[in-house]
Amino acid sequence: MWRRVAIGCLILVLVGCAAKPPASQMLKVEEMAPDSWTASKEGKAGVDRQWVQSFGDESLNKLVAEAVSRNPDMRAAAERVVQAKKAAYLAGASARPTLAAEVKADRSKRQFIGLPFGGSSVENGSFADLTVNWEIDLWGRIRMGQVAAISDAQAAELDAKAAEAALAAEVCKAWFALGEANEQLRLSKEVTEIRASSVESIRERFEQNLGGDGGSASQLRLAQTDLANSEATVSQRESEVRLAQRRLELLCGRYPAAKLKGAGNLTRMPKRPPGGVPSSLLQRRPDVIAAERRYAASVARVEEAKRALFPIISLTGSAGTASDALEQIVNNNFSTWSLGTTITQNILTGGRVKGEKASRESKEREEMANLEGVVLGAFGEVENALMLEGWLKKRVAGVKKASDLASDAAVAANNDYLEGNGDILTLLSAQSRAVELSSQLLTLRRIQLDNRVDLHLALGGEFRLKK
Repeated sequence: MWRRVAIGCLILVLVGCAAKPPASQMLKVEEMAPDSWTASKEGKAGVDRQWVQSFGDESLNKLVAEAVSRNPDMRAAAERVVQAKKAAYLAGASARPTLAAEVKADRSKRQFIGLPFGGSSVENGSFADLTVNWEIDLWGRIRMGQVAAISDAQAAELDAKAAEAALAAEVCKAWFALGEANEQLRLSKEVTEIRASSVESIRERFEQNLGGDGGSASQLRLAQTDLANSEATVSQRESEVRLAQRRLELLCGRYPAAKLKGAGNLTRMPKRPPGGVPSSLLQRRPDVIAAERRYAASVARVEEAKRALFPIISLTGSAGTASDALEQIVNNNFSTWSLGTTITQNILTGGRVKGEKASRESKEREEMANLEGVVLGAFGEVENALMLEGWLKKRVAGVKKASDLASDAAVAANNDYLEGNGDILTLLSAQSRAVELSSQLLTLRRIQLDNRVDLHLALGGEFRLKK
């Protein structure tokens, strides 16, 4: 008897239809993709997926790998993927047979009052049963629910992939910020030394020519003011270095002790990556594909709601024994069994079934709008990053030229002043302009690197690290 029940359960499992991931719905938004990027003429050679290595910094590669493995947010994202996969499995549980075993023994006493039936009786009862229950998913209602859950699990995996790429980008930007902070600190220290030297030169001239130029005292005060300001800037730059160190340590899952040593110089700009054709963006950006998977899940849930209008067919079966003696429950002479079929058709549900269908149809339209928004946002990010790539390159070149000229002017003004042919205001002005442009150039170079990271993310976001 038990073998027949087990074989029957196995047959029921085998005849069940397995749920598969829903088909891609990307064709519904593919027409939104232009033929080429308006901000760039290049871009049909594919996308560089090893963009972290493109910066040529082994220390950066190691930090990104450390962050991906240790960052708490990444571990949380991985657990969300596990939960989504388990939810997809559980969504199909109703379509699988359930098997339950029950063993029960009881003893009861009944009291009778009055003649001629007065007295009492004691009764023993023992019961063992194995019950099988299976809802036949004839219309595919349960299967569509599992299809939707599978699509949600795929979206969760893509979200984790996008989060990983975003984390890599944050680590890169934090590394560049630390490199800039180190260079800005070194620049401010060099400027402080130059201005301290200028103060000494002006003091010597002031002390040797007290009765000459009446403005010498004010000029000395101006130089001392610039020196004090430079010393304050050094303190500011030191704090920026510490903040950048702590930010990078937190991203890597370390305690923020400000002990991480960054690069002494900003990373050099690598070659420009190919842009790829816009339509291919729909197949490689994790956030876009995740939005498509959520839309596909909403389509499946609408189908699930539609099929809930059909009758529910269930099969039940049980086999066991019943006896008044506990030791006889394994005796086939006291065996019992039953088979049954149940057909349930909802007639009046207070509008619940139709209301659920209408709600899910609204959710489908919402997810479609979200998908369109994500696609447009992705195209916009690429166009902006490509535009800024060219604009920043020109701006960096212009500021570098101005910085070089300002540095030459500061050197010339200092020489003229030492030779007695120049005035202190020209010297201080030239020095300030050279410092301002040098600092501005460092910031622009860091912004240029940040935009390159944004461009890689916009073009696909996937990356690979060396093993």
